[in-house]
Amino acid sequence: MKLYYKPGACSMSSRIVLHELGLPFTSEKVDTEAGLTGSGADYLKINPKGYVPALEIEGGAVLTENPAILQFLADSHPEAGLAPAPGTVERARLQEWLNFTASELHKAFSPYFRSKPLTDGEKAAASAQLERRIGDVEHGLADGRSFILGSQFSVADAYLAVVLNWTRFIGVDLARWPHAAAYLARISERASVRQAMQEEGLPGGEAA
Repeated sequence: MKLYYKPGACSMSSRIVLHELGLPFTSEKVDTEAGLTGSGADYLKINPKGYVPALEIEGGAVLTENPAILQFLADSHPEAGLAPAPGTVERARLQEWLNFTASELHKAFSPYFRSKPLTDGEKAAASAQLERRIGDVEHGLADGRSFILGSQFSVADAYLAVVLNWTRFIGVDLARWPHAAAYLARISERASVRQAMQEEGLPGGEAA
């Protein structure tokens, strides 16, 4: 398998899951603005959508969209327990959190990563929306659960923690949301997460 990624982007969640599963894979960095991979290939020929992640699997097929990739990896190795069984309420909860992370929390960070600075009004609106969505995560963890689905790490945690970690890049202090802060610290200590961070050159990563 081959993972196309940007350091620290949502694609890191696929890297985390690949390490959780102990699967061999290669990875290639992508410059999404230039549309080129690290080897100089036209990334749009690999993923016409132009963003990461993309995962090339056996036979040369390419999967895109983070929730789809994460569920594919988990379902390909059910013995690892990274996703509840299809058709169960627990599986619907997994999809609920994957969809929330992709469509709401991830999107709430988008204004902070655009090419031009935010105006004061845009900054206030973006901050309010981001705080609301982090509050949703805080509410989901408020019963003291260790992971977002309960007592077991899942692919939803791999995605959610990567996105929450972006608060460090934009200067948002999670201290206002103690359950979310403790959750991120807990997930960040997993060997798979530390290895992924080290491989992508992010602070806090080290060889696992």
